[in-house]
Amino acid sequence: MPSPIRTEDPITVVGAGLVGSLLSIYLARRGHTVTVLERRPDMRKTRIDAGRSINLAISARGLHALARVGLEREALDHAIPMQGRMVHAADGSTNFQRYGKDDSQHINSISRAWLNEMLMTRAEETGKVQLQFETRIDRIADGGRALHVHDEPTGTDRVVESAVTFGTDGSGSMVRETLRREHGAQVESDKLAHGYKELEIPAGPGGAFQLEKHALHIWPRGQYMLIALPNQDGSFTCTLFLAYEGEPSFATLRTPADVDALFARDFADAKALMPDLTEQFFANPTGHMVTVKATPWHHDATLLLGDAAHAIVPFFGQGMNCGFEDCSALETILDSTTDWPDAFSRFDAERKPNADAIADMAVENFVEMRDKTGDARFKLEKAIEQRLFAAFPGEFLSRYTLVSFELAPYRYAYRVGEVAQRIVSQLAEGIESADQLDLERAGVLVREQLAPLLAERA
Repeated sequence: MPSPIRTEDPITVVGAGLVGSLLSIYLARRGHTVTVLERRPDMRKTRIDAGRSINLAISARGLHALARVGLEREALDHAIPMQGRMVHAADGSTNFQRYGKDDSQHINSISRAWLNEMLMTRAEETGKVQLQFETRIDRIADGGRALHVHDEPTGTDRVVESAVTFGTDGSGSMVRETLRREHGAQVESDKLAHGYKELEIPAGPGGAFQLEKHALHIWPRGQYMLIALPNQDGSFTCTLFLAYEGEPSFATLRTPADVDALFARDFADAKALMPDLTEQFFANPTGHMVTVKATPWHHDATLLLGDAAHAIVPFFGQGMNCGFEDCSALETILDSTTDWPDAFSRFDAERKPNADAIADMAVENFVEMRDKTGDARFKLEKAIEQRLFAAFPGEFLSRYTLVSFELAPYRYAYRVGEVAQRIVSQLAEGIESADQLDLERAGVLVREQLAPLLAERA
Protein backbone atom coordinates (compact mmCIF):
# COMPACT_ATOMS: atom_id res chain seq x y z
CA MET A 1 0.00 0.00 0.00
CA PRO A 2 1.12 3.62 -0.48
CA SER A 3 3.13 5.31 2.25
CA PRO A 4 1.49 7.74 4.66
CA ILE A 5 1.20 11.23 3.22
CA ARG A 6 4.58 12.94 3.61
CA THR A 7 5.49 16.19 1.90
CA GLU A 8 9.07 15.00 1.30
CA ASP A 9 7.87 12.14 -0.96
CA PRO A 10 7.88 12.90 -4.71
CA ILE A 11 4.58 12.94 -6.60
CA THR A 12 3.99 12.40 -10.31
CA VAL A 13 1.11 13.84 -12.32
CA VAL A 14 0.59 12.33 -15.77
CA GLY A 15 -0.82 14.95 -18.13
CA ALA A 16 -0.27 18.72 -18.15
CA GLY A 17 -3.74 19.63 -19.38
CA LEU A 18 -6.16 21.78 -17.43
CA VAL A 19 -6.79 19.33 -14.58
CA GLY A 20 -3.20 18.11 -14.30
CA SER A 21 -1.83 21.63 -14.18
CA LEU A 22 -4.33 22.77 -11.53
CA LEU A 23 -3.80 19.60 -9.48
CA SER A 24 -0.05 20.20 -9.47
CA ILE A 25 -0.66 23.68 -8.02
CA TYR A 26 -2.82 22.22 -5.25
CA LEU A 27 -0.18 19.60 -4.40
CA ALA A 28 2.67 22.13 -4.50
CA ARG A 29 0.82 24.42 -2.10
CA ARG A 30 0.63 21.47 0.28
CA GLY A 31 4.42 21.25 0.20
CA HIS A 32 4.86 18.37 -2.24
CA THR A 33 7.47 18.25 -5.00
CA VAL A 34 5.63 17.41 -8.22
CA THR A 35 6.82 16.13 -11.58
CA VAL A 36 4.31 16.57 -14.41
CA LEU A 37 4.84 14.30 -17.41
CA GLU A 38 3.28 15.44 -20.69
CA ARG A 39 3.41 13.61 -24.03
CA ARG A 40 2.90 16.76 -26.12
CA PRO A 41 5.31 19.68 -26.61
CA ASP A 42 5.01 22.78 -24.42
CA MET A 43 1.94 24.56 -25.81
CA ARG A 44 3.39 27.88 -24.63
CA LYS A 45 6.18 27.47 -27.17
CA THR A 46 4.67 25.29 -29.90
CA ARG A 47 1.23 25.54 -31.46
CA ILE A 48 -0.61 22.29 -30.84
CA ASP A 49 -3.60 21.32 -32.97
CA ALA A 50 -5.11 18.65 -30.77
CA GLY A 51 -8.65 18.91 -32.11
CA ARG A 52 -9.85 20.18 -28.73
CA SER A 53 -12.47 22.84 -28.19
CA ILE A 54 -11.00 26.35 -28.51
CA ASN A 55 -13.04 27.87 -25.71
CA LEU A 56 -14.89 26.60 -22.69
CA ALA A 57 -17.66 27.66 -20.32
CA ILE A 58 -16.36 28.06 -16.80
CA SER A 59 -18.93 28.32 -14.02
CA ALA A 60 -19.26 28.06 -10.23
CA ARG A 61 -17.43 24.78 -9.66
CA GLY A 62 -14.43 25.65 -11.78
CA LEU A 63 -14.24 29.15 -10.37
CA HIS A 64 -14.43 27.82 -6.81
CA ALA A 65 -11.52 25.47 -7.48
CA LEU A 66 -9.47 28.34 -8.93
CA ALA A 67 -10.41 30.62 -6.00
CA ARG A 68 -8.93 28.13 -3.54
CA VAL A 69 -5.52 28.70 -5.11
CA GLY A 70 -6.00 32.43 -5.71
CA LEU A 71 -6.59 32.29 -9.47
CA GLU A 72 -10.30 33.03 -9.87
CA ARG A 73 -9.90 36.75 -10.49
CA GLU A 74 -7.19 36.24 -13.11
CA ALA A 75 -9.42 33.78 -14.96
CA LEU A 76 -12.46 36.07 -14.88
CA ASP A 77 -10.37 38.95 -16.23
CA HIS A 78 -9.91 36.82 -19.36
CA ALA A 79 -13.51 35.60 -19.62
CA ILE A 80 -16.75 36.89 -21.11
CA PRO A 81 -19.99 36.47 -19.11
CA MET A 82 -22.82 34.71 -20.97
CA GLN A 83 -26.19 35.38 -19.34
CA GLY A 84 -28.17 32.93 -21.42
CA ARG A 85 -28.80 31.19 -24.71
CA MET A 86 -29.58 33.20 -27.83
CA VAL A 87 -31.58 30.77 -29.94
CA HIS A 88 -31.50 31.38 -33.70
CA ALA A 89 -34.53 30.09 -35.59
CA ALA A 90 -34.34 28.95 -39.21
CA ASP A 91 -36.17 32.11 -40.33
CA GLY A 92 -33.46 34.32 -38.78
CA SER A 93 -35.43 35.38 -35.70
CA THR A 94 -33.86 35.05 -32.26
CA ASN A 95 -35.10 34.22 -28.77
CA PHE A 96 -33.06 34.88 -25.61
CA GLN A 97 -33.39 32.28 -22.84
CA ARG A 98 -31.81 33.36 -19.56
CA TYR A 99 -29.77 30.76 -17.67
CA GLY A 100 -30.52 31.93 -14.14
CA LYS A 101 -32.78 34.16 -12.12
CA ASP A 102 -30.99 37.35 -13.27
CA ASP A 103 -27.70 38.62 -14.74
CA SER A 104 -25.80 37.64 -11.59
CA GLN A 105 -26.16 34.00 -12.62
CA HIS A 106 -24.13 33.45 -15.74
CA ILE A 107 -21.47 31.18 -17.21
CA ASN A 108 -18.23 32.48 -18.71
CA SER A 109 -16.58 31.90 -22.06
CA ILE A 110 -12.83 31.42 -21.65
CA SER A 111 -9.99 30.35 -23.94
CA ARG A 112 -8.87 26.78 -23.29
CA ALA A 113 -5.34 27.54 -24.48
CA TRP A 114 -4.96 30.69 -22.39
CA LEU A 115 -6.25 28.96 -19.26
CA ASN A 116 -4.00 25.93 -19.73
CA GLU A 117 -0.94 28.08 -20.34
CA MET A 118 -1.70 30.23 -17.31
CA LEU A 119 -2.06 27.18 -15.07
CA MET A 120 1.21 25.70 -16.33
CA THR A 121 3.03 28.95 -15.62
CA ARG A 122 1.49 29.37 -12.17
CA ALA A 123 2.45 25.76 -11.37
CA GLU A 124 6.08 26.42 -12.27
CA GLU A 125 6.04 29.62 -10.24
CA THR A 126 5.41 27.60 -7.07
CA GLY A 127 9.01 26.42 -7.32
CA LYS A 128 7.88 22.88 -6.57
CA VAL A 129 6.51 21.76 -9.95
CA GLN A 130 8.64 20.55 -12.84
CA LEU A 131 6.92 20.14 -16.20
CA GLN A 132 8.55 17.58 -18.50
CA PHE A 133 7.25 17.71 -22.07
CA GLU A 134 7.49 15.23 -24.95
CA THR A 135 7.75 12.44 -22.41
CA ARG A 136 6.00 9.21 -23.33
CA ILE A 137 5.05 6.72 -20.63
CA ASP A 138 5.77 3.16 -21.75
CA ARG A 139 4.86 1.32 -18.57
CA ILE A 140 3.63 1.95 -15.03
CA ALA A 141 4.98 -0.46 -12.45
CA ASP A 142 4.82 -1.11 -8.71
CA GLY A 143 1.26 0.18 -8.41
CA GLY A 144 2.19 3.64 -9.66
CA ARG A 145 5.53 4.10 -7.89
CA ALA A 146 7.70 3.53 -10.96
CA LEU A 147 6.99 5.05 -14.37
CA HIS A 148 9.09 3.85 -17.30
CA VAL A 149 9.26 6.78 -19.68
CA HIS A 150 10.81 7.65 -23.03
CA ASP A 151 12.14 11.17 -23.66
CA GLU A 152 11.30 11.78 -27.29
CA PRO A 153 13.73 14.68 -27.96
CA THR A 154 16.76 12.66 -26.74
CA GLY A 155 15.54 9.17 -27.50
CA THR A 156 16.51 8.00 -24.01
CA ASP A 157 14.61 5.84 -21.54
CA ARG A 158 14.47 6.28 -17.79
CA VAL A 159 12.42 5.45 -14.69
CA VAL A 160 10.57 8.10 -12.69
CA GLU A 161 10.07 7.03 -9.08
CA SER A 162 7.08 8.39 -7.18
CA ALA A 163 5.24 7.95 -3.90
CA VAL A 164 1.95 8.22 -5.79
CA THR A 165 0.89 8.82 -9.38
CA PHE A 166 -2.11 10.87 -10.46
CA GLY A 167 -3.55 10.14 -13.90
CA THR A 168 -4.92 13.29 -15.50
CA ASP A 169 -4.13 12.28 -19.07
CA GLY A 170 -7.54 12.77 -20.62
CA SER A 171 -10.26 10.63 -22.17
CA GLY A 172 -7.72 8.32 -23.84
CA SER A 173 -5.82 7.88 -20.58
CA MET A 174 -2.85 5.53 -20.59
CA VAL A 175 -2.96 5.47 -16.78
CA ARG A 176 -6.59 4.32 -16.85
CA GLU A 177 -5.72 1.68 -19.44
CA THR A 178 -3.05 0.36 -17.08
CA LEU A 179 -5.63 0.06 -14.30
CA ARG A 180 -7.95 -1.77 -16.68
CA ARG A 181 -5.40 -4.10 -18.21
CA GLU A 182 -3.33 -4.97 -15.16
CA HIS A 183 -5.63 -4.40 -12.20
CA GLY A 184 -9.13 -5.22 -13.41
CA ALA A 185 -10.71 -1.78 -13.53
CA GLN A 186 -13.98 -1.74 -15.45
CA VAL A 187 -14.20 0.84 -18.22
CA GLU A 188 -17.25 1.74 -20.30
CA SER A 189 -16.64 3.97 -23.31
CA ASP A 190 -19.61 5.29 -25.28
CA LYS A 191 -18.72 7.26 -28.39
CA LEU A 192 -21.43 9.67 -29.53
CA ALA A 193 -22.78 9.12 -33.04
CA HIS A 194 -22.18 12.85 -33.62
CA GLY A 195 -18.87 14.57 -34.22
CA TYR A 196 -18.00 18.24 -34.20
CA LYS A 197 -16.24 20.78 -36.40
CA GLU A 198 -14.94 24.11 -35.11
CA LEU A 199 -15.38 27.24 -37.23
CA GLU A 200 -14.99 30.96 -36.58
CA ILE A 201 -17.03 34.10 -37.02
CA PRO A 202 -14.38 36.83 -37.21
CA ALA A 203 -14.61 40.13 -35.37
CA GLY A 204 -16.19 43.03 -37.18
CA PRO A 205 -14.52 46.37 -37.89
CA GLY A 206 -12.54 47.62 -34.92
CA GLY A 207 -12.94 44.30 -33.09
CA ALA A 208 -16.73 44.61 -32.91
CA PHE A 209 -18.83 41.59 -31.92
CA GLN A 210 -21.07 40.63 -34.85
CA LEU A 211 -23.49 38.78 -32.56
CA GLU A 212 -24.74 39.51 -29.03
CA LYS A 213 -21.60 39.41 -26.90
CA HIS A 214 -23.03 38.12 -23.62
CA ALA A 215 -24.79 35.00 -24.87
CA LEU A 216 -24.10 31.46 -25.95
CA HIS A 217 -25.62 31.30 -29.43
CA ILE A 218 -27.46 28.17 -30.59
CA TRP A 219 -28.91 27.25 -33.96
CA PRO A 220 -30.97 24.12 -33.04
CA ARG A 221 -32.03 22.05 -36.03
CA GLY A 222 -33.38 18.80 -34.62
CA GLN A 223 -30.71 16.12 -34.88
CA TYR A 224 -27.90 18.66 -35.32
CA MET A 225 -26.97 22.18 -34.29
CA LEU A 226 -24.47 25.00 -34.45
CA ILE A 227 -23.31 26.93 -31.38
CA ALA A 228 -21.09 29.99 -30.95
CA LEU A 229 -19.18 31.32 -27.93
CA PRO A 230 -17.62 34.81 -27.75
CA ASN A 231 -13.89 35.46 -27.61
CA GLN A 232 -12.21 38.53 -26.17
CA ASP A 233 -10.96 39.70 -29.57
CA GLY A 234 -14.54 40.09 -30.85
CA SER A 235 -14.64 36.79 -32.72
CA PHE A 236 -16.92 33.83 -32.00
CA THR A 237 -15.85 30.21 -31.94
CA CYS A 238 -18.56 28.18 -33.64
CA THR A 239 -19.02 24.44 -33.31
CA LEU A 240 -21.09 22.38 -35.71
CA PHE A 241 -22.43 19.20 -34.07
CA LEU A 242 -23.48 16.74 -36.74
CA ALA A 243 -23.91 12.98 -37.15
CA TYR A 244 -21.09 11.08 -38.81
CA GLU A 245 -23.51 9.24 -41.09
CA GLY A 246 -27.00 9.85 -42.47
CA GLU A 247 -28.62 12.95 -43.94
CA PRO A 248 -27.29 15.47 -43.25
CA SER A 249 -23.97 14.29 -41.82
CA PHE A 250 -20.26 14.79 -42.10
CA ALA A 251 -20.30 11.92 -44.61
CA THR A 252 -22.58 13.89 -46.95
CA LEU A 253 -20.57 17.14 -46.77
CA ARG A 254 -18.00 16.17 -49.39
CA THR A 255 -17.61 19.38 -51.37
CA PRO A 256 -17.66 23.15 -50.76
CA ALA A 257 -21.03 23.24 -52.50
CA ASP A 258 -22.41 20.70 -50.00
CA VAL A 259 -21.28 22.83 -47.06
CA ASP A 260 -22.58 26.04 -48.62
CA ALA A 261 -25.97 24.46 -49.26
CA LEU A 262 -26.36 23.17 -45.69
CA PHE A 263 -25.41 26.50 -44.13
CA ALA A 264 -27.52 28.52 -46.57
CA ARG A 265 -30.53 26.40 -45.67
CA ASP A 266 -30.08 25.98 -41.91
CA PHE A 267 -27.63 28.61 -40.63
CA ALA A 268 -28.00 31.49 -43.07
CA ASP A 269 -27.38 34.30 -40.57
CA ALA A 270 -24.20 32.59 -39.32
CA LYS A 271 -23.03 31.83 -42.87
CA ALA A 272 -23.31 35.52 -43.75
CA LEU A 273 -20.69 36.25 -41.07
CA MET A 274 -18.19 33.57 -42.21
CA PRO A 275 -16.65 34.66 -45.51
CA ASP A 276 -14.24 31.72 -45.56
CA LEU A 277 -16.69 29.09 -44.33
CA THR A 278 -15.77 26.29 -46.73
CA GLU A 279 -12.03 26.86 -46.39
CA GLN A 280 -12.37 26.58 -42.61
CA PHE A 281 -14.60 23.53 -42.84
CA PHE A 282 -12.17 21.46 -44.86
CA ALA A 283 -9.05 22.71 -43.07
CA ASN A 284 -10.26 21.94 -39.53
CA PRO A 285 -10.41 18.40 -38.11
CA THR A 286 -13.62 16.61 -37.20
CA GLY A 287 -13.58 15.89 -33.47
CA HIS A 288 -15.26 13.04 -31.63
CA MET A 289 -17.07 12.97 -28.29
CA VAL A 290 -17.11 10.14 -25.78
CA THR A 291 -18.52 9.33 -22.36
CA VAL A 292 -16.15 7.26 -20.23
CA LYS A 293 -17.24 5.64 -16.98
CA ALA A 294 -14.61 3.71 -15.04
CA THR A 295 -14.52 1.90 -11.71
CA PRO A 296 -12.55 1.96 -9.53
CA TRP A 297 -10.59 5.13 -10.14
CA HIS A 298 -7.69 4.04 -7.95
CA HIS A 299 -5.37 1.13 -7.28
CA ASP A 300 -2.53 1.06 -4.78
CA ALA A 301 -0.49 4.25 -5.43
CA THR A 302 -2.47 5.43 -8.47
CA LEU A 303 -5.53 7.70 -8.72
CA LEU A 304 -7.42 9.00 -11.76
CA LEU A 305 -8.94 12.50 -11.97
CA GLY A 306 -10.66 14.57 -14.65
CA ASP A 307 -11.41 13.08 -18.07
CA ALA A 308 -9.12 10.14 -17.31
CA ALA A 309 -11.69 9.04 -14.72
CA HIS A 310 -14.92 10.41 -16.19
CA ALA A 311 -14.87 11.89 -19.68
CA ILE A 312 -18.22 13.49 -20.56
CA VAL A 313 -19.70 15.09 -23.66
CA PRO A 314 -19.61 18.92 -23.67
CA PHE A 315 -23.29 19.81 -23.68
CA PHE A 316 -23.62 20.93 -20.08
CA GLY A 317 -20.31 22.81 -20.16
CA GLN A 318 -19.14 20.79 -17.15
CA GLY A 319 -16.16 18.73 -18.32
CA MET A 320 -13.54 21.19 -17.10
CA ASN A 321 -15.68 22.31 -14.17
CA CYS A 322 -16.10 18.73 -12.97
CA GLY A 323 -12.37 18.07 -13.36
CA PHE A 324 -11.48 21.22 -11.44
CA GLU A 325 -13.95 20.22 -8.73
CA ASP A 326 -12.04 16.92 -8.49
CA CYS A 327 -9.00 18.95 -7.44
CA SER A 328 -10.82 20.92 -4.77
CA ALA A 329 -12.60 17.78 -3.49
CA LEU A 330 -9.30 15.94 -3.16
CA GLU A 331 -7.84 18.93 -1.33
CA THR A 332 -10.65 18.81 1.22
CA ILE A 333 -10.14 15.09 1.76
CA LEU A 334 -6.36 15.48 2.15
CA ASP A 335 -7.01 18.04 4.88
CA SER A 336 -8.64 15.33 6.99
CA THR A 337 -6.51 12.23 6.47
CA THR A 338 -2.91 11.13 6.92
CA ASP A 339 -2.57 8.37 4.34
CA TRP A 340 -3.07 8.00 0.61
CA PRO A 341 -5.19 4.79 0.66
CA ASP A 342 -7.85 6.48 2.78
CA ALA A 343 -7.75 9.61 0.63
CA PHE A 344 -8.08 7.65 -2.62
CA SER A 345 -10.95 5.49 -1.35
CA ARG A 346 -12.87 8.47 -0.02
CA PHE A 347 -12.31 10.45 -3.21
CA ASP A 348 -13.58 7.58 -5.37
CA ALA A 349 -16.65 7.05 -3.17
CA GLU A 350 -17.54 10.76 -3.19
CA ARG A 351 -16.82 11.68 -6.78
CA LYS A 352 -17.80 8.60 -8.80
CA PRO A 353 -21.61 8.87 -8.27
CA ASN A 354 -21.49 12.60 -9.03
CA ALA A 355 -19.40 12.13 -12.17
CA ASP A 356 -21.86 9.52 -13.43
CA ALA A 357 -24.73 11.94 -12.78
CA ILE A 358 -23.22 14.82 -14.77
CA ALA A 359 -22.27 12.43 -17.57
CA ASP A 360 -25.92 11.44 -17.92
CA MET A 361 -27.11 15.05 -17.65
CA ALA A 362 -24.66 16.12 -20.38
CA VAL A 363 -26.11 13.62 -22.85
CA GLU A 364 -29.65 14.69 -21.93
CA ASN A 365 -28.70 18.34 -22.43
CA PHE A 366 -27.52 17.57 -25.97
CA VAL A 367 -31.03 16.46 -26.83
CA GLU A 368 -32.45 19.58 -25.16
CA MET A 369 -30.13 21.94 -27.01
CA ARG A 370 -30.53 20.50 -30.49
CA ASP A 371 -34.18 19.39 -30.37
CA LYS A 372 -36.04 21.54 -27.85
CA THR A 373 -34.62 25.05 -27.49
CA GLY A 374 -36.49 26.29 -30.54
CA ASP A 375 -39.75 24.56 -29.58
CA ALA A 376 -42.74 26.65 -28.47
CA ARG A 377 -43.48 24.40 -25.48
CA PHE A 378 -39.84 24.60 -24.37
CA LYS A 379 -39.93 28.41 -24.57
CA LEU A 380 -43.11 28.45 -22.49
CA GLU A 381 -41.54 26.22 -19.83
CA LYS A 382 -38.44 28.43 -19.66
CA ALA A 383 -40.65 31.48 -19.19
CA ILE A 384 -42.49 29.65 -16.40
CA GLU A 385 -39.15 28.87 -14.75
CA GLN A 386 -38.33 32.58 -14.69
CA ARG A 387 -41.67 33.34 -13.01
CA LEU A 388 -41.02 30.64 -10.42
CA PHE A 389 -37.52 31.95 -9.67
CA ALA A 390 -39.01 35.38 -8.95
CA ALA A 391 -42.07 34.16 -7.02
CA PHE A 392 -40.32 31.53 -4.89
CA PRO A 393 -36.71 32.66 -4.32
CA GLY A 394 -34.71 29.91 -2.65
CA GLU A 395 -37.67 27.53 -2.84
CA PHE A 396 -37.72 26.81 -6.57
CA LEU A 397 -34.38 25.67 -8.01
CA SER A 398 -33.74 24.22 -11.45
CA ARG A 399 -31.21 21.59 -12.43
CA TYR A 400 -29.26 24.15 -14.43
CA THR A 401 -29.06 26.48 -11.43
CA LEU A 402 -27.68 23.77 -9.15
CA VAL A 403 -25.20 22.50 -11.73
CA SER A 404 -23.86 25.79 -13.03
CA PHE A 405 -24.28 28.34 -10.24
CA GLU A 406 -23.98 26.31 -7.04
CA LEU A 407 -21.74 23.60 -5.60
CA ALA A 408 -24.46 21.07 -4.81
CA PRO A 409 -23.42 17.48 -5.62
CA TYR A 410 -24.27 16.59 -9.21
CA ARG A 411 -26.38 13.60 -8.18
CA TYR A 412 -28.44 15.87 -5.92
CA ALA A 413 -28.86 18.35 -8.78
CA TYR A 414 -30.05 15.51 -10.98
CA ARG A 415 -32.77 14.54 -8.47
CA VAL A 416 -33.90 18.14 -7.87
CA GLY A 417 -33.94 18.75 -11.62
CA GLU A 418 -36.31 15.85 -12.22
CA VAL A 419 -38.79 17.20 -9.66
CA ALA A 420 -38.47 20.82 -10.82
CA GLN A 421 -39.06 19.84 -14.44
CA ARG A 422 -42.11 17.80 -13.45
CA ILE A 423 -43.54 20.85 -11.65
CA VAL A 424 -42.91 23.12 -14.63
CA SER A 425 -44.49 20.61 -17.03
CA GLN A 426 -47.59 20.34 -14.85
CA LEU A 427 -47.93 24.11 -14.65
CA ALA A 428 -47.54 24.49 -18.43
CA GLU A 429 -50.52 22.28 -19.19
CA GLY A 430 -53.49 24.20 -20.57
CA ILE A 431 -51.82 27.64 -20.76
CA GLU A 432 -50.21 29.51 -23.63
CA SER A 433 -48.26 32.17 -21.76
CA ALA A 434 -46.33 32.39 -18.49
CA ASP A 435 -48.59 35.32 -17.65
CA GLN A 436 -51.38 32.77 -17.19
CA LEU A 437 -49.41 30.87 -14.56
CA ASP A 438 -51.41 29.89 -11.47
CA LEU A 439 -48.99 31.00 -8.76
CA GLU A 440 -51.15 29.65 -5.94
CA ARG A 441 -51.05 26.17 -7.46
CA ALA A 442 -47.36 26.61 -8.19
CA GLY A 443 -46.68 27.37 -4.54
CA VAL A 444 -48.46 24.19 -3.46
CA LEU A 445 -46.43 22.05 -5.90
CA VAL A 446 -43.15 23.67 -4.92
CA ARG A 447 -43.77 23.19 -1.21
CA GLU A 448 -45.06 19.64 -1.56
CA GLN A 449 -42.54 18.29 -4.06
CA LEU A 450 -39.37 20.39 -3.87
CA ALA A 451 -39.27 21.38 -0.20
CA PRO A 452 -38.52 17.83 1.05
CA LEU A 453 -35.51 17.60 -1.29
CA LEU A 454 -34.22 21.02 -0.30
CA ALA A 455 -34.60 20.04 3.37
CA GLU A 456 -32.11 17.21 2.76
CA ARG A 457 -29.54 19.80 1.82
CA ALA A 458 -30.05 21.97 4.91
